[in-house]
Amino acid sequence: MENAKMVAAVAATAFNEQTVSTFYVLEPYTGQPARSVYDLLPSTMLSEHFALREFVVSGTAIRHGIDNMPPDDVVERLEALCWEVLEPLRHRFGKIRITSGYRCAEVNKLVGGVPTSQHVKGEAADISVGNLDMGRKMYEYVRTNLDFDQLILEYRRKTGACWLHVSYRGDGKNRRQAFEIRS
Repeated sequence: MENAKMVAAVAATAFNEQTVSTFYVLEPYTGQPARSVYDLLPSTMLSEHFALREFVVSGTAIRHGIDNMPPDDVVERLEALCWEVLEPLRHRFGKIRITSGYRCAEVNKLVGGVPTSQHVKGEAADISVGNLDMGRKMYEYVRTNLDFDQLILEYRRKTGACWLHVSYRGDGKNRRQAFEIRS
């Protein structure tokens, strides 16, 4: 955990000084020079195609110097989410970009998340879908082929932003709630 706190502090300094691309520090995990803040995060693989760093990188955590590293039980839930939902999605649609994964309670509060958010438990991820048509295809694939707890296709008319929120509970109590939110 000390490494994680050091990484958060270095990342916050790099981000705040707007020198991310020229900030040279050795990665605590490999000893190689880091090219970006992302390189400072752990590259531990949660599944075949998804690394822990994809779930913990957070602009909010960086700006506020917050350690957004999850405890082991949360990592286990993230692994289940990867294997049961994200890997099948990737095999069907290609590369998946996570825009919001794990959030510690402090980060979750700062981004306006509800205290009971599945992001805090390591059970949820928001993924970029590119556009509404692709979002609908991915939504339908998950809804009809995979087990999930919550599936939300979110679309902002004003900005055109579109993403898919998907969650999975490893305890088998998945509610299969699926809906769209347009605002």
